[in-house]
Amino acid sequence: MVTLASSRLVLRPLWGVLVMVIMVMAWLGGAAPALAYDNPDLLPDQPTTIIDLANSLSSSQEETLEADLAAFETETGWKLRVLTQYDRTPGRAVKDFWGLDDHSVMLVADPRGGNLLNFSVGDDLYDLLPRTFWIELQTRFGNQFFVRENGEDNAILGALDAIKVCLRQDGCAVVPGLPQEQWILTLITSILGGVVCGFAAHPRKQGQSFAWQWVLIFSPLWGILFVAFGIGPVVTRTSDWIPLVRNIAGFAIGALVAYLTPAFGPPPSQSET
Repeated sequence: MVTLASSRLVLRPLWGVLVMVIMVMAWLGGAAPALAYDNPDLLPDQPTTIIDLANSLSSSQEETLEADLAAFETETGWKLRVLTQYDRTPGRAVKDFWGLDDHSVMLVADPRGGNLLNFSVGDDLYDLLPRTFWIELQTRFGNQFFVRENGEDNAILGALDAIKVCLRQDGCAVVPGLPQEQWILTLITSILGGVVCGFAAHPRKQGQSFAWQWVLIFSPLWGILFVAFGIGPVVTRTSDWIPLVRNIAGFAIGALVAYLTPAFGPPPSQSET
């Protein structure tokens, strides 16, 4: 009985603290966001396709983009909207202001996060532009390196241009265009694929000049490096033949160097020594 009474005395203050923690969390998580994320006072008085609260666009850029988005909506029926924000945001009120639906895309530019760009995408667009497209679009134009070198305005305009190009051609599996850093990566993988192929082609028998059996055995490895990672990203993102020719040349040079370099060949047999 003494033990039970003492345990009740210990639990009473714990229950009181727990109730206070729950009340504070409910107040912080319920009342505050309602004021922070639904502020219609920040919305303009007249219809517009752009709300530039962060001043990411110049007045001339905003005027040109306003007319371009309106013309694009008239031409295709797809609704593109742009919201830039920093310490102020209209939040959920912007959805009713623009009448966002399944045929709409809202680009949100907010430099406070690790990536500048976010997208609110209507369900109808996923049939033409899959989720991987939006992830690639965000990482290509919204990353800190691109924004630092090109500015927030070019990041916004570049992402919108990619969306418009893909919607005009009835969809894209990947973001069109091949940035230089991505092409360099495909060139490196092409060269590595050639090195693996050249290494596999080294003769391993007396009188053999080309070990084609080993080339076939290693084909999954050099094929993935060259075809999947070296050629695939190029042909799916651009029709320019120059990066394709360079990657093929890189594969051939890598294979030739690995094939002619003695260090890549098998160790000499005991009979040869």
